[in-house]
Amino acid sequence: MDREINKHERSAGKLWQVLKWILIVAVLGAIFYWGRNALKKTGAMDDFYIAVVEKGDIQNTLTASGIVQPSFEREINAPVNTEINQVVLPKGTVVEKGQLIMNLDQEFTQLEYERLYDELELKENNLDKLKLQYDKELKDLDYEDQIKALNLSQLRAQVKDQERLVEVGGATAEELEQARLRLQVAEIEKLMLENNLEYTRKANVKEKRNLELEFTIQQKRLQELRRKLTETEVRAPLDGVITWILEDVGRTVSQGEPLVRIADLDSYVVEASTSDRNSEKINVGMPVNVRINNNILEGTISNVLPAVENNTVKFIVELDKKDDESLRPNMRAEVFLITDQKSDVFKIKNGAAFNGATNLDVFTIEGDEARKIRITKGLSNADYVEIASPNVRVGQRIIISDTEEYEHLEQFKINK
Repeated sequence: MDREINKHERSAGKLWQVLKWILIVAVLGAIFYWGRNALKKTGAMDDFYIAVVEKGDIQNTLTASGIVQPSFEREINAPVNTEINQVVLPKGTVVEKGQLIMNLDQEFTQLEYERLYDELELKENNLDKLKLQYDKELKDLDYEDQIKALNLSQLRAQVKDQERLVEVGGATAEELEQARLRLQVAEIEKLMLENNLEYTRKANVKEKRNLELEFTIQQKRLQELRRKLTETEVRAPLDGVITWILEDVGRTVSQGEPLVRIADLDSYVVEASTSDRNSEKINVGMPVNVRINNNILEGTISNVLPAVENNTVKFIVELDKKDDESLRPNMRAEVFLITDQKSDVFKIKNGAAFNGATNLDVFTIEGDEARKIRITKGLSNADYVEIASPNVRVGQRIIISDTEEYEHLEQFKINK
C-alpha cells in the first residue's frame, strides 16, 4: 500500500526543482560568457585597418560631386537659313583656330547676294542720275535768278526815266506809277526766286543724303551677306575641342540655330552639386578642394545657382590652377567644401571606427594587445579625423576599421 507524501516533503521537492533550473541557467550563462570571451579574446592583425596618430592641420568639409567643364565655350550658329552639306570633324576632335569643321549649302545665299549686288548697282546709278538732276535744277534756278536781276536793273532804269519825263512834262503820273508797280512786282518775284533757290538747295542736300544713306545701308547688307557666305564654311574660331556638333547631313537649319560648340582647353571650372540640406552653408568665396585621380586642386566657389533641382543645389568652383594638366572635359571630381579648419592638432586617417557619436571608444595597439580608450572627435573630412582628447600621442597606433565584435572587451590579443 502506497504511503502518502507529507506536506514537508512536497515543499522540499519543489524547492529542489527551482534550484536545479537556477543552477542550469547559471551554468549555461557562464559557459556562454566564457565561450564568447574565449572566442573574442584574440584577433588577427590582418583583420584590422590600423593608422598612426599624426599632428598637423585638418579641415572640416562637406562633400559634393563635380564635373570638370571648360570655363569658356564658344557656340557657332547657322549664319543663314541653309542645309548641312558635309560634317568634316566629329565630336571630341581637338581643333586649331581656322580649321574647317563643317560645310553648309551656299546656293540660296549666293543667289541672294547676287540679287542684292544688282540692287546696289541700280541704286548707285540712280544716285548718280539724281545728283545730275539736282545740279541741273540748281543751275536753272540760279540762271533764272540772274535773269531776274537783269530785269530788275532794267525796271529801275525805266522808273528813273519816267521820273525825268514827268519833270519835263513828257510822261504822266499814271505812267510813272505803273513803272514803279512793275518794279515792285519784279522785286517780289526776285525774292520768291531766291527763296525757292535756297529751299531747293537745302532740300536737294537732304534728299541726296537720304539716297546716300540708303546706298550705304545696302552696301552693309551686301557686306554682311558676303560674310555669311564665307561662314557657310564653318571653321574653328579658336583652339579647343569640339564638345558638341550637329551631325545630321542634309538637315535644314534656321539662321541662328546652334551648329557646333568648341571649348577652350586652357581654362577649366568645376560644376558641382550637393544636397540642399547644405545650402545654407554654401557661400560665394568659400574655399574648396577638388580631388581628381588622387590629385588635389584648390579653388573657391564663384557662383551658387539659385534654383534647387532634385533636392540638390549646384555651384561653380573657380580653380586656382585652371590649366592643370590633369584636367579634361567631363571628368568626374570629388569636391570638398571647407567649412572650418585647425592647425597643429592630433589627427588620424578616417575609418569605420569613427562613425557615430562625438565621444566613442576605440582600440589602441600596445605591443601584441589592443586596449580600449575613449576619445573625443573634433573636425573631420573624408581623409582625416581630429582627436580632440589629450589621451593620445603622435605615433600611437589605433584600429580605424569596425571593431563592433570586440566592443564588449576592454582588451584583446593581436595575432601577427
